[in-house]
Order: sequence, then C-alpha cells, then structure tokens
Amino acid sequence: MNPENFQNFQADFGLTANDYATHRAGFPDSLFERLAGWGIGLPGQKIVDLGTGTGTLARGFALRGSRVTGIDPAAAMLRQAQKLDQAAGVQIEYRVATAEHTGLPDACADVVAAGQCWHWFDRAAAAREVKRILRPGGLVVLAHFDWIPLPGNLVEATEQLIRAHNPDWNLHGGNGLYPQWLTDLGQAGFSDLKTFSYDVFVPYTHEGWRGRIRASAGVGASLPPEQVAAFDRELAALLQNRFPQPVLQVHHRVFAVAGRRPEP
Repeated sequence: MNPENFQNFQADFGLTANDYATHRAGFPDSLFERLAGWGIGLPGQKIVDLGTGTGTLARGFALRGSRVTGIDPAAAMLRQAQKLDQAAGVQIEYRVATAEHTGLPDACADVVAAGQCWHWFDRAAAAREVKRILRPGGLVVLAHFDWIPLPGNLVEATEQLIRAHNPDWNLHGGNGLYPQWLTDLGQAGFSDLKTFSYDVFVPYTHEGWRGRIRASAGVGASLPPEQVAAFDRELAALLQNRFPQPVLQVHHRVFAVAGRRPEP
C-alpha cells in the first residue's frame, strides 16, 4: 500500500470514538511478548505513545508495568481511553497534541511507540520529534495490526463494500507490511533497525465485525451518520448471506519495526 494514500485521505476518528473503544480491541498479547524481547515495554520504562487513540497500545504497556504518556489530537478518543484505563486498573497520562509537536521535554522517554498510526503523520517531522524526545540510546517502535484481504475472504468482501459506499477511500488491498518505515527511521538517523511480522486469526461475531468496520477510516471516520447506517445495514446482509457462521475468524497480520537513537 502506498503511504501517500493515507496523506490524501481525510479521516477523523473522533467521530467514531464510541465504536472505536468498543470494537477495536487493539494488539494481541503476543506483540508485547515479542517487543519485551527487544527491550521494549519493560517494567518502569518511560514510554510515549504517539497517536494513542483509545490507548490500546499504551494500555498494553501500562499493564506490564511501564509508565506511559499517550499523545493524540482527538480529545474524544482520549476520553474513551481514560474510561478503558479505569476498567483495566491502570493509570496513563494523556495529552492532546500531535505526533509532530508533542510539547514534551527533550530526552524524556526511554521508548517512543506509534501503533496503527504512523501513516497518518507527517512522517519526517514525526521522526524528528521522536528523536528529540528520546533519550540517547532510547528505542522507537512502529507497530501495526491489519486485516488481510485475500480472494474470496471476508476482508476482501468488506473492503469492496466500503469502496462502494465511499469511493474516495483508497486504503484497500494492503498486505500489512510497511518497509517504508525502515526508510523513515534510517533517514532520521536511527540505528539497529529490525522488524518482524506474523499472522493471526481474530474471532469476531457478526455484531463485533460490523462495529469494527464502523470504527474504520473508510466508514465512521469519514462518512456522515446516515451513510454509516446504510453501510452497516448492507454489511449485516452480506454477513448473513455469505458468511453466516456465528463466529468469524478474520485474517490479520502483526508487523513491527524498531530502531535506536544513537548515543552521542
């Protein structure tokens, strides 16, 4: 998928904050286990999570004992994050700000993370900000958890329906891999670059998948409410007719790239 497509498509996830909080559960535990092997997400570590949204990545780190600050420009998303934190029994500091201008002090973080959002940023400016707020030797990680469209599967059918309702949506057909992020970090001066990816299947009920898609960029974050409702009705019919099993196993891919801010 061309990263420039994200820059050319406008989405406001604050419009779908309720569905986002309910139906976008976030990254699997296996991601945090693998990142811990890279020295990311350890107890006591100071982590800044850019584009935190409803705090799915931030909360995963906090549950493992990290001290986390979440950054997002959408106050509605952060309000949902605080409710989810309370239910999970964790405390995270949130700031309404952008990835390019966090307002945080220099060298204040051991780790800077960005989950499912690097593509929405001015990537060169965000990389400079990451480098500024990381301590020397600190780590950056960019992570994704994407659905995978394949011929005849549920994701392909869902993407086709999104495009029918929102022709401007151009984010279909991805493979869940972002080699461009290695270039972004390398050009910004990060070293020790490394990456991993692996596939998982996530169970969804019909209601859960409909909520997940309403909370996506191409539907709830970019269409007016009446169009979202019309889309949701058609998706419900599609599921009933073509994918009637009560629990849907949806193909996803986990991807992460990490780098280190060089010591002076």
